[in-house]
Amino acid sequence: MAKTVFDVLKDRVEEDKISAIKFLASGGPKDYSQYKEVYGLVRGLETVLLHMEDLSRNYLEADND
Repeated sequence: MAKTVFDVLKDRVEEDKISAIKFLASGGPKDYSQYKEVYGLVRGLETVLLHMEDLSRNYLEADND
């Protein structure tokens, strides 16, 4: 099956999330403020992924009708 725009975007967002998590795990943040910023980014990317899954599912279901 060919990749949809949703698949490509999901892959990119997941790559960004993994990168941010690795940064946190490696002790990258120089202070608590930067830690909170990166953690907020991870939470935001996770929220985006959930919304994209819903949108993709609704789009594909509508396409099948």
